[in-house]
Amino acid sequence: MSGEPIALYVHWPFCVTKCPYCDFNSHVRAAVDDAAWRAALLADLAHEAARLPGRRLASIFFGGGTPSLMPPTTVAAIIDAATSHWPAMPDIEITLEANPSSVEAARFAGFAAAGVNRLSLGLQALDDADLKALGRPHDLAQGLAALDVAQKHFGRVSFDLIYDRPGMTAASWHAELTRALGFGTDHLSLYQLTIEAGTRFAALHAKGQLHLPDSDTSADLFDLTRALTAAAGIPAYEVSNHARPGSESRHNITYWTYGDYAGIGPGAHGRRMGVATERLKKPEAWLTAVNAGGGRTETWLTPAERTTEALVMGLRLGTGIDAARFLERTGVVLDSVLRRDRVARVVAQGLAEHDATGLRLTLAGQPFVDAVLREIAA
Repeated sequence: MSGEPIALYVHWPFCVTKCPYCDFNSHVRAAVDDAAWRAALLADLAHEAARLPGRRLASIFFGGGTPSLMPPTTVAAIIDAATSHWPAMPDIEITLEANPSSVEAARFAGFAAAGVNRLSLGLQALDDADLKALGRPHDLAQGLAALDVAQKHFGRVSFDLIYDRPGMTAASWHAELTRALGFGTDHLSLYQLTIEAGTRFAALHAKGQLHLPDSDTSADLFDLTRALTAAAGIPAYEVSNHARPGSESRHNITYWTYGDYAGIGPGAHGRRMGVATERLKKPEAWLTAVNAGGGRTETWLTPAERTTEALVMGLRLGTGIDAARFLERTGVVLDSVLRRDRVARVVAQGLAEHDATGLRLTLAGQPFVDAVLREIAA
């Protein structure tokens, strides 16, 4: 609603290499004009601020691409401008995604000085052979060194791991995740490897040259992930995200509870008071267009579109969809967009819980969030 704090997403589209599993809006460039990009991002930010006046700022998230390739001075300029446009909440969360190369780790002190207070590190695997297969530009030693530097500079550190990788077994994942849980961070993002259209992994998979674990193994790995993280005091609060209580990503919770957020930079999406915003994806096209006062599309979402988005996002949370929040954000009663007979069926199967307060998936149902959604949405 108009009085709620908002979130800001800043997209930096550049990477050192393009990972073969990645379908994000990321691009490899030999050189980047940092001053031109800083000016364009600040102009894009001013455009959003003019359309969201009088709000407070709860979080900023620098995503990509590889935002740790940004100069700390650019990060500082964006944070300063954002908190000038919108008063910052006292506990504002400012996250930056980073790759664990030694060059980028050397910038961590600069990012902390700029105001970043949470770092999300893309480790992705704790095995050199798998890091190479995933196309990562770092090895394990570099990754662990970067994690050590991050924990010295930031009060909150998260890192990503991809599991369900080719050749992975329950025993190998148990050992890897147990090691990861011993690093002492308060948040882990643990993603099952999926084959995304248009990626190099998709081409290899189509040719039969890339083999993922079978469905039974995948289910075992998911269950093992939940069990180990819960036992370590870092339970799942979303399908792929795990945190100590109080250390959840507040920025991402804005997405999952269908709050308002501004998105700037190439390909960035936003949602503000029923309007969907989107930027041009190609970096050079976005840069040219923003400098000319354009590069953006804005679309009013229909009630059906808003309810679908709220369902898709909310079911991913461990706490599920709050009925009162759903009505507030969409203007539609939750039960009116559910097939009650099918909801009763998935409840009877032990996959979901449904009552006057809302709808949530059980632990058994969470691996099947997409299938449950298709089943119950009217």
